[in-house]
Amino acid sequence: MTGNHAPLRDGDPRRLGRYTVVGRLGEGGMGTVYLATAPDGVPVAVKVVRTDLAHDEQFRRRFRSEVNRARQVPPFCTAEVLDAAPDDERPYLVVEYVDGPSLAAVVRDRGPLSQANLHGLAIGVATALTAIHGAGVVHRDLKPNNVLLAAGSPKVIDFGIAHSPQATTGHTRTDQVVGTVAYMAPERFGPESSGSTTPAADIFSWGAVIAYAGTGRNPFGSDAAPVVAARILTQPPDLSGLSGPLRELVAQALAKDPAERPTARELVDRLLTAGPAQSALARQPDLLAAVEEVQATDVAPALDPVAAPGVGAAGLSADAGAAAGLAPDATTRLDDSALPHVLAASAPVPAPIPVSAATVAAPLPPSSGRFGRITLAVVAVVALLTSLAVAGLMYGIIPLPDRGPQAQASSAPATSGAASPSGAADRVLFTDRLTSEQLWQPRDDKENDATCAFQNALVVTRQSVGSYRCPGPRNEVADFAMTVDVRLQTAASCAAIWFRFDTGGYVLRVCADGYHVATHGVGGPAAVTTVEDYPFAAPLAVQAVAKVGIEARGADMTFTRDGQPLGTYHDPTFDRGRVVIGIFPDPKTTAAPPFSVAFTNIEVRVPSA
Repeated sequence: MTGNHAPLRDGDPRRLGRYTVVGRLGEGGMGTVYLATAPDGVPVAVKVVRTDLAHDEQFRRRFRSEVNRARQVPPFCTAEVLDAAPDDERPYLVVEYVDGPSLAAVVRDRGPLSQANLHGLAIGVATALTAIHGAGVVHRDLKPNNVLLAAGSPKVIDFGIAHSPQATTGHTRTDQVVGTVAYMAPERFGPESSGSTTPAADIFSWGAVIAYAGTGRNPFGSDAAPVVAARILTQPPDLSGLSGPLRELVAQALAKDPAERPTARELVDRLLTAGPAQSALARQPDLLAAVEEVQATDVAPALDPVAAPGVGAAGLSADAGAAAGLAPDATTRLDDSALPHVLAASAPVPAPIPVSAATVAAPLPPSSGRFGRITLAVVAVVALLTSLAVAGLMYGIIPLPDRGPQAQASSAPATSGAASPSGAADRVLFTDRLTSEQLWQPRDDKENDATCAFQNALVVTRQSVGSYRCPGPRNEVADFAMTVDVRLQTAASCAAIWFRFDTGGYVLRVCADGYHVATHGVGGPAAVTTVEDYPFAAPLAVQAVAKVGIEARGADMTFTRDGQPLGTYHDPTFDRGRVVIGIFPDPKTTAAPPFSVAFTNIEVRVPSA
């Protein structure tokens, strides 16, 4: 157990559920973060809500929804959410304890990273953003303090102000933006930004973080926040000190127009073919495994429409004071005091060292669109700048015009008296006819020669050899029962149902000759190992429909076809994860693609509380 924590104080808990509290890691507006040990002795970080907030029903709802949101982010270069007690008397969240310094601390103490380390960091943070965005979350506060340099792989932490791009809730005031000014995208300063931050804003932050790691300075300077904000809006970044393909990629990430920035997945793919990628990955096997898994994983947006900015699912490290995001570092928190202030410039803006026009978007003229209007506004309010305005910007709380109350949305699961195959009463977690876009989304993935399309069913087609998963709900379940109607479009195809699936899990392949149960991820991120076969008495004909049933209770799994049991399997390897549907080619066939299957009428049930 590391000693990089403060001792407990009188009144601090000594136990939280199953966890033994051993020290303090930090304290913020939401509550206190403790270092604790799990029953198996593994150190964890536990974020406990303040007593007064715990009795605030609105806050408790936000906390509960943020826990659900955090659980949906797979741990690919991110700090994993391990447990939570949102309904406890004092709600708390348990996350992976990341034993490593923050990027900010490393650059401050040792200077910029070497070329190979910088490239590995760029890949790791882009991989984390791919996982975060794949869960339908926008981090909104990516910065050097929230990147930890753990052994084996960098880790992105602190989703405390993460926000669903699909969400429209009353959880965030419409007159605030949330983030750290030096790493905020230009569109986030506009009056249209509240509640509509997109993943492209995180890509801008990625560019600023990588530039900082490679040069030791922020690409828009380190002056007062209003000056930095004005540079972000109007000036190109100073990227002197970066070179080669990485410089070009960082410059594109820092484009003023969000549409000109690459996606997180595009960052990963391009980084793997540029610079010292292989040497960086060879020295970091955990990073290599994360990259392989994120490339093989669908990046569907999460479907929970409730987001809870400011509540917090942070991974915590030994560098807790800064890395936990608990110290004042130009970052707003939902529960910080709202200060009256304006966006203004306090000094002339010097032009940074220019970079190639081919790699940096040119500053927009004053009359060009929203950013031009913002620039005029910045200049117009120079005389209004006060010390209070600077303080407000330094804490990232920038009041914007009131746009009225936001629409509320809820996603409470329906309940029913449906019974599982074992006869136990369950409640419906979700159900979808799969005849149109609802819980599942269409996809045309040219890179993987695959489509997920609605043709009176969810039809999954792949034009090349390999498995494929379609975007769907990211609810994680332990015990569950499910049914789905499956139709094989070609004899060479197998419908696939992954369950208890995260970075690994089980997959049931429904082929013409029978069911084939396999583990996915045991022995390597892409390893699929068949563990049990259940042959059909008669083959499943092409275009014939089979109602496939799976029930998992503890380590016991039962598989049915059209309500009739085919077999059971006992294995404790995976105990929780998502239900995902997709396709495998039949491993026994030599037929050429395309491979195609169809799904309808999926229902997933979980034990009633």
